[in-house]
Amino acid sequence: MLKQALSWLKVIEYGEFISAPYCGKLMADLGAEVIKVEAPDGGDRSRQFGPFLNDIPHPERSGLFLGLNTSKLGITLDVSTVTGRNMLLRLLKEADVFIENNGPQKMKALGLDYEELHKINPGLVVTSITPYGQSGPYRDYVAYDINSSALGGASICIGLPDREPLTMPFSQSDYQAAVSAAGATYAALLAREIDGEGQHVDISTAEVIAALLVGIDICEWREKGLREERTGFRDSQTVYPSTTLPCKDGYVRLRAPQLAQWIRFLALMGTPEWTRNPRYRDRRAMGSEYPEEVDALLAPWLMEHTKEEIFAMCLREHVPLAPVNTIEELVKSEHLKARDYFISAERDDIGPLTYPGAPYKFSETPWRIGHPAPLLGEHNQEVYCGRLGYSKEGLVQLIRAQII
Repeated sequence: MLKQALSWLKVIEYGEFISAPYCGKLMADLGAEVIKVEAPDGGDRSRQFGPFLNDIPHPERSGLFLGLNTSKLGITLDVSTVTGRNMLLRLLKEADVFIENNGPQKMKALGLDYEELHKINPGLVVTSITPYGQSGPYRDYVAYDINSSALGGASICIGLPDREPLTMPFSQSDYQAAVSAAGATYAALLAREIDGEGQHVDISTAEVIAALLVGIDICEWREKGLREERTGFRDSQTVYPSTTLPCKDGYVRLRAPQLAQWIRFLALMGTPEWTRNPRYRDRRAMGSEYPEEVDALLAPWLMEHTKEEIFAMCLREHVPLAPVNTIEELVKSEHLKARDYFISAERDDIGPLTYPGAPYKFSETPWRIGHPAPLLGEHNQEVYCGRLGYSKEGLVQLIRAQII
């Protein structure tokens, strides 16, 4: 079995729900040893979120938790106690990276802020993922994915024009922040190779959204005076088509920014007579003034074909279009099957489950799921006895004291 890219890396993860766990997963599936620290009284709150195996709520059957915590070791520890904090500090002395998403106020109160951790391990890279960062007037505000999506500027153009703005679906702000945090952590580790010093990686979820998804809109506003608006299922301030439309068995997403692409799509339809009308030659006006009118002209042809038929035709003619697939359709996708994308991992209590596979492929240091997500406290004995030297009797005392 080939050695993995991050098999040398030791990570402690003290965070929950999505942003910190996904950042840790990105490292764990590349071979890093990631020790996930959970509270003894229930663990990571993502354990309470579905979907659940067989639709039966259970903290060990949460699809969200199972998906976000593959390849990790799992321990329980109450770090609010003196003993618990000292145990965590002993683990951090030997670690390369510490990932957390608890907020600066909480970490300061626990004595786990960067200044304190740097004293015990100057080479430690501390990665903090919070809604608004470690400084500024909002630093101590409680916020969620919806707040970051709004303050980051993404929500202004999501939703119907006569309705309230929406957030990006499926907690995308948290996932994007986790990806940015992992990349910044790798950069800090490279810098450590030069000077031997760790760094504090400060990731603001709202800033990630503002930079990653909204930055181009700022340029459009400054240079052209164009402002993004909520336009439902179509993009604003662009040429037609850039929209999601119904077809025989669902929806397709069609975007043809180049005139040649649009002409090829019309050719697939047989170049209808209406395309000779000058009203339907101005693609800028079609996109901003009367897109619904053009949608209606495309509808009869679209409703005659399935999304896979339309996709195959557009793929052949080099027209940018994608089917809007359900989860079931994605799992059965022939393309993803050919790429060996979905993989199976098995745990004794739940059996084999299908998971999303590698987000990238390395030929010599491969990505892989080392083992399924841990049960709550599954690796307490391995870590506390094997790493910190506790006896089994000592573990019993820690359990009775509700420290682990």
